[in-house]
Amino acid sequence: MDSKQINARDAKKGNYVIFDDVACRVTDNKISKPGKHGEAKCRIEAIGILDNKKRVHITPAGHRLISPILNKRNCQVLSIAGNMAQVMDMETYETLDIEIPDDMKDKVKEGEEIGYWIIMDKKVFME
Repeated sequence: MDSKQINARDAKKGNYVIFDDVACRVTDNKISKPGKHGEAKCRIEAIGILDNKKRVHITPAGHRLISPILNKRNCQVLSIAGNMAQVMDMETYETLDIEIPDDMKDKVKEGEEIGYWIIMDKKVFME
C-alpha cells in the first residue's frame, strides 16, 4: 500500500486519509484555537470511499495522519458474471476480477472502457 503522511491541519476538503483502516475522503476540517496550555485541535469529518460511512476524528493539529496514494487506471470489461466483472488493465494488460457496485450495474457493459481505482490493495470501479 502506497501512502504518505500529512499534518492534521493540512487535511483539506477532498483529500484522502485513513481512519479505522478505511480510506476516507475528507468532507470538513474544523480547527479550534489553541488554549492557554494546549495546542489547536482538528475535528476532521470524512466519508469512507468503500463503505460510505461518516467518520469523525478529533486530533491535535500537529499530529500526523496517513494519506493513501490512490492509483487511478482504465480497463476494458471482458465479461460479466453476476456482480463480478472480468476486466483487462489497459496499461499492463493483466486480467482482474472486480466486484460491480449496485449503483454502477447499468454503466458496466462488456467491451466498454471504464475507470477503476486501486485503494489499499483493493480494486474498485469509480466514475
